[in-house]
Amino acid sequence: MEHVEDPSSTQRSAHDPAAILQAILTDYLLPVRGDHGVVHWARVMENGLRLADATGADREVVTLFAMFHDARRVNEYRDEGHGLRGGHLARTLRGTLFHLDDARFELLFEACRLHTDGLTTGEPTLLACWDADRLDLGRVGITPRLDRLCTDAARELLPWAHKRAIVDHKPLDGGRRERCVTGR
Repeated sequence: MEHVEDPSSTQRSAHDPAAILQAILTDYLLPVRGDHGVVHWARVMENGLRLADATGADREVVTLFAMFHDARRVNEYRDEGHGLRGGHLARTLRGTLFHLDDARFELLFEACRLHTDGLTTGEPTLLACWDADRLDLGRVGITPRLDRLCTDAARELLPWAHKRAIVDHKPLDGGRRERCVTGR
């Protein structure tokens, strides 16, 4: 009998988030718990996974976006090109710490590169990534505008996500996620 591969398995790829975060943090220049640091990445990941479930976006690309989109910022305020630098970092770790086919990697790279451009239309995974980040703007005193969110799912998630962002919610998964993010 011939083995038939589950079509959904082509969208899965084994990766070790702790190893990826360790590689990112090796050269991370900003405060780890700053406005664009690991707690923000964790909230973006949680936002993104909820959006992926609602929109059909690629969960792994959304997860990797959360880790890479601000990974090469050099300034907490204005930092032109930081998304592109995050995409380039992802490229250097592709094939060793995570594996995506070319099409899925291109989505990750473009999501990182364009996440500050204010775009609101595009491929569903890109939109989920961008909305996941925008839903966390409350951490810096900005209430996301409904017309700047890409998806209905994000507009529905906004009250919950914004409340978490403004009170500096630190996502936990039985303590596992916090340990993963902080390395403890």
